Formats: sequence, C-alpha cells, structure tokens
Amino acid sequence: MTITLGEGNTPLLQAPRLSERLGVELWLKWEGANPTGSFKDRGMSVAVTRAVEGGATTVVCASTGNTAASAAAYAARAGLEAVIVVAAGGTASSKLVQVRAVGGRIVEVDGSFSDAYAHAEELASQNGHVLVNSTNPDRIEGQKTAAFEILEQLGGLPDVLTLPYGGGGNTKAYALGFMEAAGALPRLHPVESAQRATTLASAIRITDPIHRAEVDAALAQSGGSVVTVDDAEIVRAWRALGREEGLFCEPASAAGLAGLERGSAKQGERVVCVITGHGLKDPDAVG
Repeated sequence: MTITLGEGNTPLLQAPRLSERLGVELWLKWEGANPTGSFKDRGMSVAVTRAVEGGATTVVCASTGNTAASAAAYAARAGLEAVIVVAAGGTASSKLVQVRAVGGRIVEVDGSFSDAYAHAEELASQNGHVLVNSTNPDRIEGQKTAAFEILEQLGGLPDVLTLPYGGGGNTKAYALGFMEAAGALPRLHPVESAQRATTLASAIRITDPIHRAEVDAALAQSGGSVVTVDDAEIVRAWRALGREEGLFCEPASAAGLAGLERGSAKQGERVVCVITGHGLKDPDAVG
C-alpha cells in the first residue's frame, strides 16, 4: 500500500513580470502546493511506504522544519510513530505546530543541524526505527519525480534550474531525475545563504551540507555552480515573488530567484526556479 496524501503534480507557473525584468523565460515550480506545504512530501511518501513494507514502527528525522512536518504527517497517515529531532531555537514555530498537530514527538538538542542529525542517526539505530532524512535513498527516489514533471510540463529540458541549497538533497534528486528521464542536465545553480549558520531563511540553515559531494559532482557534470547570496538578497527576492507574481513562499524558497538576480542565467535562457515551500511555513521570518 502506498502511503500518500496526494503529493506531486504541482504547478509550473510562467512568471511574465520577472521574465521581462530579468531578460529570461522564467518558470516557477510551485512546490508549496504539496500537502504539507513543501517539496519534502514527494520523498516522504516513498520513504514512509518503504518503512511500512519493512515492518517499521517509528520514523525518525533531523530537521530544520519542512522534513519534520512532512515526516510527522506521513507517519500519522501510515499509523507509525514519528520522532523529530531539531536544534533548539532553529526551527520555525509554524512547522513545529504542524508536527504537533499530527502527533509527532519533538526532541530538541543543543547545537546545530549537524548535532540534531547525529542524534537522529543514533535513535534510528534502534529496532523498528527508520531514518527518513534525505540520506535515505527512498527520499531521493520520491523527490526526483519533480524533474519528470518539469520535463512533461515544459515539453523538454530547461536551460537552467535554480533552487535553494541547504543540505543538497534536492539538487541531488533533480540531477538524478533529469539524467534518468532525459539523459542530460540543465545547468544547475543551487543557491545558499552566506550566513548559513544564522540565516533568516531557516529551511536552509544548515552549516555542513550532507550531500555536498553529490552536489559538486552534479555541478561539474552540468556546468553549473553554487551561488552565494546574503539574507538581504533573499528578502528582496521573497518580496519580488509576492509582489510581482503573487506567490507567497517561505524566505528560503526565494533563494533560487536571488541567485538569478545575481546573473546565474544568460539573456533569453529558459529557467526553472524551484519554489520549495509555502509562506505559511515561516510567516514571522520577514517583517
């Protein structure tokens, strides 16, 4: 039985005003339309389904918030327990509300996301427990479906794909999906905050990306690069998405657009910018 809440098949929206201003053909992959409001639901459906098939009783994850909300929801759907490990003070309160609403158990640890992840790995070593972070390959298998959808919705490969860069799992997943379905990659430009440890974009507040090596390999293959922006640029892009295209996303989700503002695409190129999460995920981040 597939554990699903109706994830995927999210809109690919043309962005005429931003396209004109930036001199590109810009499309926005609106992942905030997923059931818990972020792209994490794609992979969580597969990971939790496989956990059930393997006889698990509990799923465990470390999270800056979106993975937490998704893991807790899909665990509830499957009748499993969910244990969510977060760094104290590092997660948007609205995401923790999502966890509590569906019965997930939150464990706070002092330190960074890396400390939370280490504790989650320890918990997941217990019998009947499964780690559902993006280091679980089932998560990546689910997330790569977004690349399949873009190919179908556009009728081909974009020139450029830009997206937020926290742990790097989503960049890895898109690269896998495009290679599997098209045998080629768009130029990949994951975008990170210069203030990784303290950025207001809490969803990418990850000091040491777990998938750095895989991201670097995908960038070398695609001819892309990591783009580093500051928080002020992320906030400007966040406002532009709302005021120019009507999309209310969480600040981290605007990182891809902030990278475009830095010139990561050439004039006239067809660009897909992945908008990873809904604005209600982190409504207090920007005043």
